[in-house]
Amino acid sequence: MKKSTVLIAAIFSTASLTASAAGFALIEQSASGMGNAFAGGPAAAEDASTIFFNPAGMTYLPDEQLAVSGHAIRPSAEFSNNGSHSALGAHTAGGNGGDAGDLSLVPNIFFSKAITPDIKLGLGISAPFGLKTDYENGWVGRYQALKSELNTININPSIAFKATDRISLGFGVSAMHASAVLSNAVDIGTLTGVAALRQNFDGLAHLKGDDWGLGWNAGVIFQCNDTTRLGLAYRSQVHQKLGGNVDFTLPAGTPGALVAAFPNGAITAKLTLPDSLSGSLFHQLNDKLDVMADLTWTDWSTFNNLTAIRSSGAVVSNTVENWKNTVRVSAGTTYHLNDALKLRGGLAYDESPVPDASRTARIPDNDRIWLAFGASYKITPAADLDVGYTHIFVKSTSLNKTTDSTVAALRDVVTGSYDSNVNILSVQVTYNF
Repeated sequence: MKKSTVLIAAIFSTASLTASAAGFALIEQSASGMGNAFAGGPAAAEDASTIFFNPAGMTYLPDEQLAVSGHAIRPSAEFSNNGSHSALGAHTAGGNGGDAGDLSLVPNIFFSKAITPDIKLGLGISAPFGLKTDYENGWVGRYQALKSELNTININPSIAFKATDRISLGFGVSAMHASAVLSNAVDIGTLTGVAALRQNFDGLAHLKGDDWGLGWNAGVIFQCNDTTRLGLAYRSQVHQKLGGNVDFTLPAGTPGALVAAFPNGAITAKLTLPDSLSGSLFHQLNDKLDVMADLTWTDWSTFNNLTAIRSSGAVVSNTVENWKNTVRVSAGTTYHLNDALKLRGGLAYDESPVPDASRTARIPDNDRIWLAFGASYKITPAADLDVGYTHIFVKSTSLNKTTDSTVAALRDVVTGSYDSNVNILSVQVTYNF
């Protein structure tokens, strides 16, 4: 393998997290669902956001409906260093990186329209996956992660129809765009072999890429009786090949041999976003109280590794991830205070797909518990306003990550723990034409 390929593989061994950024699925698709911790999503058919959760639910909607929502998502991830060191055992200089979380605004829009009394068409535009972590430049883990950001846009036309009085079916296709940005510091000082320059002569590696992928979703709702219905929904995998560039910024005075070892250029990485299967229950206990529950399985085990290559075919990185399948369990209630106002609540347990051995500074993820509240107010006979708030408690998270590298001198170790949580505020307006 050429020297330049070996060195770039050493620096971008964590670049595989372009894909693992997609490990943060965004369930935030409606403010109405937010108030219930998204319990009962495939069965509730509360509004046009059912296009995402279960397109069959459109058969329960008015002839024409528009639902527009926005979500302010503020994760917090604060690292505490506990002995991070270089490959040679020397203490890694730097701080804790500040709060790696950052505020993100996620919009959704869904529209459904009746073609006949039994057939509905719909269109959803949303963000099913996303991630953003950003550390201070001089932190102890800078050689493994600085900025990591993933954004997705999913365009999801759908159709639903009543197969019988009790069974509704739905189907949709998805065109999803994903774009990613990753950066980390480069310990050029250590590569020079000059002891005085170790950790004091850093460069910067920057990777970006994007692509479109296709997928589909389908669902069924069974109306058991006048008060109870069951929903089952599936979303397929989406295969993408992120294409973009790797760019290096090296400090002034970098030896020419090292400058040549870090050429800028085109790079690609295959990415498979996981499929998921959800089953849910919606039940009206009485005229005032609805209860709902949901179980969602996500096939993260398909994310075993990611290989990033140059256009020449040279391997830039090949990182094993070995993520695991997860389940998300939720329960919620809606109380109809009067004809205009509904109050919501929900609780959920959300497994992380990241094994302890695979956790990195780019995704310091762990199991979470959701506590959600919300309300819906009928502004006019045709318009509803929904507000939802969730606090997510993240399990205490440890990190002990050695940089995967074929260059022994660059195998630094980041060791410590994270104190993390997430706050989400959602607002939605639903209008019936």
